[in-house]
Amino acid sequence: MRTTIRIDDELFRAVKLHAAGTGRTIGEVVEDALRQSLARRRSRAEAAPLPTFGGSGLLPGVDLDDTAALRDLMGDCGGLDALR
Repeated sequence: MRTTIRIDDELFRAVKLHAAGTGRTIGEVVEDALRQSLARRRSRAEAAPLPTFGGSGLLPGVDLDDTAALRDLMGDCGGLDALR
């Protein structure tokens, strides 16, 4: 299909140089770029859902915004140094 698009002059020059350097037409370079962009968008939209688990929510007294309190509730295991 033929179409007309407007692109920035500097971007066009870069595409033209890239096309010449790779032995392809400007149209082929633009098509490849569009395919890659659309594929990335699809792969993000099709990302696997994260597992969820049933429950009644947070336990009484748990405040997810208070990291010190969370650490106390979970038991301090030495912090990040213990994980190394």
